[in-house]
Amino acid sequence: MPTRGNRAGVSRRMVLKGMGAAGAAGLLGFPAIVRAQVKEIKIGSVQPMTGLLAVVGKTTRQANQLGVDHVNAEGGIKSMGGAKLVLLPGDHQYKPEVARAETERLMREGCHVLVGAFDSANINAMIQVIKQSSKPIPLVIDIGSADQLTQQGVKYVFRVFTTNDTMGRRGIEYLMEMFKTSGNPCKRAVMFQVSDLFGQVGRERTMEWHKKLNAPFEVAEIITYPAATQDLSTEVAKAKTLNPDLILAITRPNDAILLVQELYKQRVDVKAIVGPGNPGFYQPTFSRALGKLAEHTMANAPWWNPKSPLGQKVAADYEKRFGDPFTTESAWAYQAVRVIADVLERAGTVDPDKFVEAARKTNIKDHVVSGGPIQFDEHGDNLGASSSLVQIRDGRPKVVLPKEMAEIQPVYPIPKLWERG
Repeated sequence: MPTRGNRAGVSRRMVLKGMGAAGAAGLLGFPAIVRAQVKEIKIGSVQPMTGLLAVVGKTTRQANQLGVDHVNAEGGIKSMGGAKLVLLPGDHQYKPEVARAETERLMREGCHVLVGAFDSANINAMIQVIKQSSKPIPLVIDIGSADQLTQQGVKYVFRVFTTNDTMGRRGIEYLMEMFKTSGNPCKRAVMFQVSDLFGQVGRERTMEWHKKLNAPFEVAEIITYPAATQDLSTEVAKAKTLNPDLILAITRPNDAILLVQELYKQRVDVKAIVGPGNPGFYQPTFSRALGKLAEHTMANAPWWNPKSPLGQKVAADYEKRFGDPFTTESAWAYQAVRVIADVLERAGTVDPDKFVEAARKTNIKDHVVSGGPIQFDEHGDNLGASSSLVQIRDGRPKVVLPKEMAEIQPVYPIPKLWERG
């Protein structure tokens, strides 16, 4: 009967002898690689699938999945024998304690890398799990802009998305460019700001760049409110008494709708309604809910590049498959999965430290998002990440700035909300 070391009557020594010197050397040289190679690479996609941000979670999850499907259709991770990507779903429900629990669950279930999660507070909860884990895995932030996320010394965290600092700067720069081109600047603004972490940091960075760039308008008041608010009538009434000609708004999708409805009801007369860093105004639900009232609203957002052939191809595929417009969420959630695939291809392994090493050498020039080549700095931030100014036209966001990406010219000043028929 064969012994444990000599199963089926064939010993390891006999196999090596039969293979010859070169074959034996090959087997002895690479057994760890052969044994460690995986057939499936598990990506934990933590998104807000239920709760206040469910409309966003639907979009980001679809885009994560499209990225996975495209990579697999192209042959998977070739350096790992064609290993396929598999998306494991997680739902943080817009609750940091749930984000933490979902991260822990996905790590227990053998995820090799995480992607997500749209909201900065929830991403921060995920980072704390990685930071405290004895077996950390990488997290690639597809959407999440709070600057401090990558400032915590956690080497396994990389952000494809833009930071609030970048969005704050670009938001003011685009306004100043539009004012200069039109020769008709705004002079007095009121800012509306959702009071979660995203809103707080967005306000801080916008106001910092407002001062640094010596913007030609004053911000007369900053009005904050909770993300779950169901009524902005009091806040808008307060704004109206200040006679602004510019509304700045850092909102989520639901409160974006409430805000514009209330501006219409109270007949607040302004030259522009602009999100200096705002996911509310370009969401498909915004235009669907408001119709003509949504028209000409502007948002500074990390957009997709409509002049990129790759961007055009992916956008068409996304819209055909899911029936939704290709926007910030879908573009960056898709691109993050492609970044993960690029890193894995060069790492040749799912080992977390090898992933980090490969990620530091990332240089992706052909991608779907706004900005330059995707490269990571010492903190894990994407050096090439930028944003665009989009304006709702005929129910869809269109890029108006920067000029090299512009699809149309901006309408400014905007028509009065109550005169749109």
